[in-house]
Amino acid sequence: MSAVAEQKKLIKGGAFLIEERTPEEIFTPEDFTEEHRMIAETTRQFTDNEVTPRQDELEKHDWKLARQLVSKAAELGLIGANIPEEYGGLGLDQTSGALIGENIGRCASFATTLGAESGIGLLPIVYFATEAAKRKYLAKIATGELITAYALTEAGSGSDAMAAKATARLSDDGKEYILNGEKMWITNGGFADIFIVFAKVDGDKFTAFIVERQPGLTSGAEEHKMGIKGSSTTALVLSDVRTPVENLLGEVGKGHKIAFNVLNIGRFKLGAMCCGGMKLMVHESVRYANERHQFGKSISSFGAIKAKLAEQAIRTWVGESMIYRTLGMIEAGISEVDANDMDARLRAIEEYAAECSIIKVALSEYCDFVVDEMVQIYGGYGYSADYPAERAYRDSRINRIFEGTNEINRMLIPGRLMKAALSGNLALLPAAQALMDEVLSPQMASFDDDDTLLATEQKLTTNAKKVALMTLGTAAQKYMMKLGDQQEILMGIADIIMDTYAMESAILRARKLAASQSEKAAERYVEMTRVFCNDAVGRIESRAKSTLAGMSEGDELRTLLAALRRFTKLQPMNTIEARQRIANDMIAANKWIY
Repeated sequence: MSAVAEQKKLIKGGAFLIEERTPEEIFTPEDFTEEHRMIAETTRQFTDNEVTPRQDELEKHDWKLARQLVSKAAELGLIGANIPEEYGGLGLDQTSGALIGENIGRCASFATTLGAESGIGLLPIVYFATEAAKRKYLAKIATGELITAYALTEAGSGSDAMAAKATARLSDDGKEYILNGEKMWITNGGFADIFIVFAKVDGDKFTAFIVERQPGLTSGAEEHKMGIKGSSTTALVLSDVRTPVENLLGEVGKGHKIAFNVLNIGRFKLGAMCCGGMKLMVHESVRYANERHQFGKSISSFGAIKAKLAEQAIRTWVGESMIYRTLGMIEAGISEVDANDMDARLRAIEEYAAECSIIKVALSEYCDFVVDEMVQIYGGYGYSADYPAERAYRDSRINRIFEGTNEINRMLIPGRLMKAALSGNLALLPAAQALMDEVLSPQMASFDDDDTLLATEQKLTTNAKKVALMTLGTAAQKYMMKLGDQQEILMGIADIIMDTYAMESAILRARKLAASQSEKAAERYVEMTRVFCNDAVGRIESRAKSTLAGMSEGDELRTLLAALRRFTKLQPMNTIEARQRIANDMIAANKWIY
């Protein structure tokens, strides 16, 4: 059992909407073990010392160098971390894998290369391959000898992966599958040795295979991309390519299970990579703001710049809180099942599919905000390729498309919650019904009866959950089985749910810090939480208004809006001074400190 799981009880996915948590129940970065911290520091040093200085060479498509760096990463255990020990890996927990991702995320192009090698190009083998295939490939992947790639997307099937046209048929002697088709946007496509390929057996059974590079398997030209130019991205053409039946992944016709489950893991790892990049961006923003002088003083002394630095820090810290809270729940779930039962381990991760989608969307959009402000802080130099902001800006944009677009993931969030509710796994519907009784009650929310730390923010979060339930319940009642067609409504509800999860994650972490240290020591984290919650309530109110107006009218809408006003009522705080204090601490230290 991992150190993460030992102290955590099992919490159902999506339960944050209908249950209250205590700080002791959640996992935070302050709970990292010494092993976790060592892995993080080893990865950071490798990225900063070995990879970052050679970004320009990677961007010139030096794939020999890319392979050398993958081999160096492998020597440090950065690929084999999540490979079981019996297959040549280290068998570490998911949190270790996320910490590797976070610190590799300081160099986006190589993070993409290594992310395919140790993530989507590896995990289908770990979880679904035959014993023979595991013995054949995993140890060589762990050492970096074999480079992996993941071939799902086709020109006509992006978000709709099941519409793939690639085919596979069993050979006459029953020993091999023969694959034909074309794939697009293959990371590591230019130099990978083995590919996870999705094709339809007999033209209709969506299935996954391990396919080795061979005659008939041809990589297209390198794509000319906006960002992550130091990673290989090509098309892939399969012409009568053969793979032995032992290289079938899972069952024929069950390829969707592999694609979607691997994406759940990819989503929280992508969030971690964004977080690592964001910390570096904030660090560079602070350093440059201190160095750059205008009007006779450093620009870090100006309020407009302080506001930017503070909000960069807030979103980075809150995002980090969400990532590791979720990983704590996943670790606890995995600890409850047989370590050798890969199917059960995947189900334990799938339980938190909604949270994984929340992390993917929130962190990729926080990252875009942070890097956009970084460019603005650098001013004209932010637009110059001679300074770090320009590359970071281009590199960050892909994160909203990777691992399922943010639009798809926004629709998945309420969709997964409703699925859990309808299956009886999550008591959302009774909670929504109870809430409708409260909506009809004229009682006002009180903020005066609790003087504990962050009590006001906790009440706001409790009410934010009610707003999420109110919008979700109204949508379910109005559209029933056709809710999936109401994309704008679903995305509005998702935004409310994401801000709610972020608020609660920040509150729980700040309270935990205050309890383990002191309120004085946790003062700045409490302040970041208060600022975030203050602003999040405004976003929630605005999103809920438009979403409710999109599905209600007349007296019903007036009743719902009256309830919304009660739930989002707050006394605004002085966020200007709070942000100045948050920024001042970083400016004094001349680095990211949170």
